[in-house]
Amino acid sequence: MKKSGILLITLMILACGCSKQGDSRIHMREGVGSDTLASNIVTRPVTHAFSALTGEGLIVKEAVTRRNAAGFLELFIVGYNESYNTRRFRYKVTWLDSDGLPIDTKTSTWKAFSATGKTTFSFKAVASRTEAVDFTMDTKKWE
Repeated sequence: MKKSGILLITLMILACGCSKQGDSRIHMREGVGSDTLASNIVTRPVTHAFSALTGEGLIVKEAVTRRNAAGFLELFIVGYNESYNTRRFRYKVTWLDSDGLPIDTKTSTWKAFSATGKTTFSFKAVASRTEAVDFTMDTKKWE
């Protein structure tokens, strides 16, 4: 009993000591960095299946607007792909005037974008007219 207690404590210390704290700005993809429980070759199929089963997908973490030096409204989108799979989608930004009405522009088209699995993604859109004060953004599946 005493030996199993010592073994358990030793394993816990090793497990805590092996956790890696790295720079949050650097992302080590699967197969490059050290294995974790989620990326281990034995458990990977299970975690990927569970990810698909629970419907993990894209989330938008931040949407920021600002006026650039030329007076055009800029939109910065930052999000995260919770899935293990690359998610491909299209998005369209519609710029709105001060009355909340859409501004008719040729740049309001569907644009393709891909977000790699388990990574942060970002993109930027710039209004084509200085009258823009707000926006709406729509997404759809990339087919």
